[in-house]
Amino acid sequence: MAKADITLRGRSFSIACAPGQEMRVQRLAEQLDARVGQIADAVGDIGDERLLLITALALLDELDSAKRGVSARPDTEARAVELLLTMASRVEALVARLENER
Repeated sequence: MAKADITLRGRSFSIACAPGQEMRVQRLAEQLDARVGQIADAVGDIGDERLLLITALALLDELDSAKRGVSARPDTEARAVELLLTMASRVEALVARLENER
C-alpha cells in the first residue's frame, strides 16, 4: 500500500492509497482544502469537524446535481450557502443539546 502526504487546514496527514495514486490523492486533498477554506470564509470558524461535514455535504450535493445534469447557477450557489449556514446552526444546536444531556 502506498501513502500520500497531504495537508488540510494546515495539518499534515499521511493517507494510504493504491500504488500510483499518490499524486491524485494529493491533488484531491488540495481541492478539498480549498473548498473547506471557502466554506470557512462563508460560515466562519465553526471547528474542523463541522467544516468538513458541511464541505462533504456541499460536494455530495454538487455530485448529485452533476449526475442529474443540473447546471450550477449563481443563485443556486447563494441558496446553497444559505442552506449550509442553516445546517451549521442546526448541527451546533444539536451538539449543544447533546452536551447538556451529559
